[in-house]
Amino acid sequence: MSGPISFAERVRAERRLAILRLLSATSTHPAAHTLLHRALPDVGLASSLDAVRADCAWLEEQGLVEQTNTAGVTRLVQVTARGMDVASGVSHVPGVAIPRPED
Repeated sequence: MSGPISFAERVRAERRLAILRLLSATSTHPAAHTLLHRALPDVGLASSLDAVRADCAWLEEQGLVEQTNTAGVTRLVQVTARGMDVASGVSHVPGVAIPRPED
């Protein structure tokens, strides 16, 4: 049995959900890490670019996003069908916040 999650874990889970929702809104187009980094403060989750990159890597490990390199530098991120299910609350993955009805 696990105990309560820390505030940092809660913020990370909310940020991961926000990333999935941002990507779901434009599911036909990938987004760069830098674009996600700039968009997160708009949803109250200002984060470092390193945190965004780490979350995108974690989301990719879970099969929720796919990442590709462009010109060997910029990473583009695109949501998968599974990621869209998690973003909408149809599925749940531990480590990603569950959308609330008021969201």
